[in-house]
Amino acid sequence: MSDRTNPSIWRTPDLSLRWWPVFLRNLLVWRKLAIPSLVGNIAEPLMWLVAFGYGMGALVGEVELGGVRVPYILFLASGSICMSAMNAASFEALYSAFSRMHVQKTWDGIMNAPVSLDNVVMAEMLWAAFKAMFSVTAILGVMLGLGISHSPKLLAAWPVLLGVGVTFSCIALIFNALAQGYDFFTYYFTLFLTPMMFLSGVFFPREQLPQAVRLVSDWLPLTNAVELVRPMFMDQWPAHPLRSALVLVGYTVGAFWIALALTRKRFQA
Repeated sequence: MSDRTNPSIWRTPDLSLRWWPVFLRNLLVWRKLAIPSLVGNIAEPLMWLVAFGYGMGALVGEVELGGVRVPYILFLASGSICMSAMNAASFEALYSAFSRMHVQKTWDGIMNAPVSLDNVVMAEMLWAAFKAMFSVTAILGVMLGLGISHSPKLLAAWPVLLGVGVTFSCIALIFNALAQGYDFFTYYFTLFLTPMMFLSGVFFPREQLPQAVRLVSDWLPLTNAVELVRPMFMDQWPAHPLRSALVLVGYTVGAFWIALALTRKRFQA
C-alpha cells in the first residue's frame, strides 16, 4: 500500500487542541472518585516518609550531601516527592489508560468523533501528569505542616515536579501500548521503576554507589529529577539545572514519540 493510505507510524505527531475535551472527560469522570484516589496516591509515600524519615532518620541522624550535613528526614522528603510524582503519573498512564484503551474501549468511542489518536494519547499523557500533581501538592502540604522545609524555593519545585510527571507518563505510555493485560505492568514496576528508586539518590546519597553504577545513575530520569528538586528543599538552587532539565526533556520527547508510534501500530493491527 502507498504511504498515503498507510502512513508511517513514526510520522510527526498530528496534534491540535482537540486533546482538551478528552482531558476534560477524564477529569469529570475522576471527580466521582477523587477522594479515594487521592488517599491511595498519598498514603504510600507518606508511610515511606514516616517509616524511613522518622524511624531510620532517628538512627542515621544526618547525611553528608556535597560537603553539607543534612537531616535525613529532609534528604528523604526531597527525594520521595519526586518518587511520588513518578509513581502517580506511571500508575495513571498504565492501569487507568489501559482500562480506557483496551478494556472499556473508551478510546474507540472517542475516535468516532473528530478526535485523532494522536490527540487522545496527548490527552492521556497530560492527564496522568496533571493527576500526579494532586498527589504531589497534597504531600508538599503535609511536609510543610511537619516543618520539614519552609524554603520559598519550593514554589519553583512545583512546576519541576509537573515536568517529572510528564516525563514518566510518556515513558509509561510506551508500556501501555505494548501491554496485552494488566500483569504486563508488573515488569515495568519491578524491573524499571523499583531499581531506579534505589539508584537515584532517593534513600541514600549516590556517592555510596560503585563508580560504574553511578555513571549509569547519572542518566536516569529520576536521578535528574531529584538533582533539580532536592536543592530547593534546602533553600538552594540546583548546581547543574540545564543538564538535568535537558535529560528530562530528552526522555519526554523520545518516550512520547515512541509511545505514539507504538500506539498507532496497535490500532492499525
